[in-house]
Amino acid sequence: MGHAEKARALFLEGYNCAQAVLCAFDDLTGLDHETSARLASSFGGGMGRMREVCGTVSGALLVLGQLCGYSDPEDPKAKTEHYHLVQEFARRFREINGTIICRELLSGVRTKPGNDPEARTPEYYAARPCLRHVGEAAEIVDELLRERGNIELTTVKS
Repeated sequence: MGHAEKARALFLEGYNCAQAVLCAFDDLTGLDHETSARLASSFGGGMGRMREVCGTVSGALLVLGQLCGYSDPEDPKAKTEHYHLVQEFARRFREINGTIICRELLSGVRTKPGNDPEARTPEYYAARPCLRHVGEAAEIVDELLRERGNIELTTVKS
């Protein structure tokens, strides 16, 4: 099962959008499933259902940070390269969807008012583009990792 397919399956199991993307890459990040799910748990619904940056974007950036991020604050080259990678992810996601902002992606979708998560029903899944975005985010991450050539993805097909 490829990362995009796995991310979509996790979303359909009830994981939020950010969790679905990050957990789909457990095979590469070295994180156990529970740690991934906890790390990404705050980012669903555009950061705790505030509809800010799309959770799929946040989940994808967590993957890229774990796999390609920098850790030395004294290494400006590594920081610059990583920020360029983040910006390239955002560019590609925007190219497909026009935005990385959750509320804009959900424009026209009728959602339950308030801050509480909505029940995952067939109507919930049918009304939202989130399942599609989960897969798109995972596909873009795979593309970027392949292009960087620092991670072998020969067994992964999105």
